[in-house]
Amino acid sequence: MTHTIFIDGEAGTTGLEIRERLEARADLELILLGDRRRDPAARREALNAADAVILCLPDDAAIEAVGMIDNATTRVIDASTAFRVADGWTYGFAEMDVGQGAAIAGSTRVSNPGCYPTGFIGLMRPLVKAGIVPADRFVTVNAVSGYSGGGKSMIAEFEAGGAPAFRAYGLTQHHKHVPEMTRHTGLSHDVMFAPAVGAYRQGMLVEVPLHLASLPGSPSIEVIHGALAEHYAGSRFVEVADLETTEALTGIDPEGLNGTNRMRLHVFGDRSGSQARLVALLDNLGKGASGAAVQNLNLMLGLPEDTGLT
Repeated sequence: MTHTIFIDGEAGTTGLEIRERLEARADLELILLGDRRRDPAARREALNAADAVILCLPDDAAIEAVGMIDNATTRVIDASTAFRVADGWTYGFAEMDVGQGAAIAGSTRVSNPGCYPTGFIGLMRPLVKAGIVPADRFVTVNAVSGYSGGGKSMIAEFEAGGAPAFRAYGLTQHHKHVPEMTRHTGLSHDVMFAPAVGAYRQGMLVEVPLHLASLPGSPSIEVIHGALAEHYAGSRFVEVADLETTEALTGIDPEGLNGTNRMRLHVFGDRSGSQARLVALLDNLGKGASGAAVQNLNLMLGLPEDTGLT
């Protein structure tokens, strides 16, 4: 059976990546509008004709597109921030919890996670759920991404050679990712998010520092690692590096998983000490965007989860 797919916003960075991942597949047929993609009537027709729609649009345009769908059968994956904490939408991080993949498969409305939140939630949700990090704890997350995550204007700026090697941003602490990062980890206080962008195209590191002595029972590095390893045991796309591998590292390349839909989690720290650095490595355009969208699409269409992703 061939499924019809419409990517609304295929000219953007995420849309282009998704199209590239889908167009070679024999089990899918893409609805392409070409020069008519800005025609409201053509968009409405495509939105309602497709078996599944992937929205790669700004928030307001995504909300508008959803409003144009007037049937109950079209499945929607939205890559904007518009619905990531909205009622009636399923959060599209399949590894987030037991049963999340099944929830995605049974949903007609899925919000694709943000790239930074994927790393942060991947690190923190298992620890909060296990009670290792209390839900009322104030948590900080530091992260750096390649410039492709900033959209066309940032890409043009960096590729023109006029941008700095490293830029901290989101300095007002009102970043759009904070609500989903807080809700989907189960934390009760907004996380303190310190994002940055580097002078490379794609790939990212998301880091959470923990003072273990401030947590109930002063958990060891081994306890933290064990909780993450247990949570992701058997996962196709999320792996937890063993402590020996992590201890042998002298650094992490943020581009290390580029071109994949994988995410690797590390627990750094002195095993006899009282501090830990939790680090997630992923491709901001892979597991952080287009790869996750394809994974969610596969689940929603009843296809093997890793189709087109290995």
